[in-house]
Amino acid sequence: MQSIKNWGLIVICENYESCVELSNNFAPEHLEILTIDSKKILASIENAGAIFLGKWTPEAVGDYLAGPNHTLPTSGNSRFSGSLGVETFMKNTSIIEFNEESLKVNSLDIINLAKSEGLHSHASSVEIRFED
Repeated sequence: MQSIKNWGLIVICENYESCVELSNNFAPEHLEILTIDSKKILASIENAGAIFLGKWTPEAVGDYLAGPNHTLPTSGNSRFSGSLGVETFMKNTSIIEFNEESLKVNSLDIINLAKSEGLHSHASSVEIRFED
């Protein structure tokens, strides 16, 4: 109770839909779903660092045993980030290869997107390849 008194927030919602909306907007680090059908609610959750289902899954299970860890996105950052994991330390490189026909078929879309972002040199890099 001391933690709730000093740092907690209790919000009473009128229905499950408003609970889900609040949770998705708040994007909590930890979210415990304690309902009769937790998985039904889970289907609507879009933003949470870690989700704990049912009364037998306290946060400590995820922090210490189940696999995730303590390092989760805080301050609403679960809107765009997940928990710290092995992937966080892996370097990724994209390798892209088009042929002439692929670029020709998609050139107008690429040019339009580049121009809409104000990246005219990107657009020109496509246009120049098809100049006579």
